[in-house]
Amino acid sequence: MEVRIAEDWKAKLSEEFEKDYFLDLSEFVKKEDQEHLIFPPRKQLFAAYDQCRWEDLKVVIIGQDPYHGPGQANGLCFSVNKGIAIPPSLRNIYKEIEAEFGKVHASDGDLSPWARQGVLLLNATLTVRSGEAGSHQGKGWEYFTDNVIKLINKNKKNIVYMLWGNFARQKKKLIDSSNNLILESAHPSPLSAHRGFLGNKHFKQANDYLFDQYQVRLDW
Repeated sequence: MEVRIAEDWKAKLSEEFEKDYFLDLSEFVKKEDQEHLIFPPRKQLFAAYDQCRWEDLKVVIIGQDPYHGPGQANGLCFSVNKGIAIPPSLRNIYKEIEAEFGKVHASDGDLSPWARQGVLLLNATLTVRSGEAGSHQGKGWEYFTDNVIKLINKNKKNIVYMLWGNFARQKKKLIDSSNNLILESAHPSPLSAHRGFLGNKHFKQANDYLFDQYQVRLDW
C-alpha cells in the first residue's frame, strides 16, 4: 500500500510507516483492495490528516471505524460525503451543536470544514470491507492510531480531546491531562446519546478553552 498523506504529517510519521506492523498492515489492505470493495476510496484513506494541517491542529475527535455503506466513508470520523443521508450519530452531534449555539450551519454530513479549522477527525481503524462493519479491526490500524495520539501528546499541548463512548475513552491513558482539555461523554449513537452525550456542552467548552489558549473559536 502506497502511503499518500500530507507532507507535514508524512514528515512526522515517516518512521511509523517503516515499522513491521505497518508493512504487514499495508499488505493486508492491498490484498483486501484486490479481492473486495473496501472503504473509503484509496485517495481519501488519510483524508483526516490531509485536511487538518499539523500546525493548525487544535481538536482531536476519535471514532472507531469507517462507515461501511456505499458512498458514505470519506476518511473523516463521523463524516459522510455530500449527498449522502446524515447518519444517526451525526444527527445527534448536530442536535447537540444546535442546543449549544442555537443553530446548525451544516446542510450535509461532510465535516471537512471542521478539519480545515484544525479538528483531527480520527478513526481508529482507517479501512473497512463493504457491508461488513468492523471487518478491518485488529489488523494494525488501532496501533497506528494510538501512536498518532502519542505523537500529538508528545509534541503539542493545549489540545482539546473529545472522547465519546467507551472505545474512545480508553485513549485517555495516552493523553497528558495536565496540559490538554479532555472531554468525555457517552457516544452520540441513538443507543447511548441520551445517557450523557446530549447536553454534554462539549462544543461550547472546546470553544471557551480554545479562545483562552489561542483567541479563536471554531465554527461548528
